[in-house]
Amino acid sequence: MAYSQEVRAQAQEIMDRYPEGKQRSALLPMLHLVQGVDGYVTNEGIAFCSEMIGITKAQVAAVSTFYTMYKREPTGDFLVSVCTNTLCDVMGGQKVYDALREYLGVDHDETTSDGKITLEHAECLAACDYAPVMTVNYEYFDKTDPDAAVALAKSLQNGERPTPTRGARLCTLKETQKQLAGWADDRPEAVADNSAGDSSLVGAKLAAEHGITTPEIDPDTPLVKKEGES
Repeated sequence: MAYSQEVRAQAQEIMDRYPEGKQRSALLPMLHLVQGVDGYVTNEGIAFCSEMIGITKAQVAAVSTFYTMYKREPTGDFLVSVCTNTLCDVMGGQKVYDALREYLGVDHDETTSDGKITLEHAECLAACDYAPVMTVNYEYFDKTDPDAAVALAKSLQNGERPTPTRGARLCTLKETQKQLAGWADDRPEAVADNSAGDSSLVGAKLAAEHGITTPEIDPDTPLVKKEGES
């Protein structure tokens, strides 16, 4: 497909964030940009990034297949990711994934026939204190179970947008990609919703109660040691 002048202007805006000669660093957000347009990274999206940045299509393709957040097949409106790593698995993560797989009729990286949900078997979602955890378009649903997960999937299929346990209110995967490309969420107050959980703040609260702080930086200590210094 041919990308609009608006998308080209947005791609140029991404490149302008980087110093002259370093524009290839714009590739990651630019891949989010084209994924936000198409729903996944298409061959046309790869060619577009290649043209804008001035690198080969092979280089763009290599990056787009290395990172799991870039999808090379059509993806649903909602990416449902279930953590089944060690702690989440012990706490029932695999049972959650199996329940969703049975209900949705799809497996890892597959999309339901209505195009609404893509199921993903996640290696880790960095939320062990809330295990078992799942995300929808990268927003957390904590301490879930098979029944709750299936109920969540049904809500998404019915056009609802359940409130995450933590993080901003849900938006579609395409809308999420625009934000990951560097544009703010234009929904009033959206990013202020449920931004942190109590378990994540325990360490900070204990430190405040006991007056524990990090050591101050000595301004006379060089940040880079000279050759031969221990």
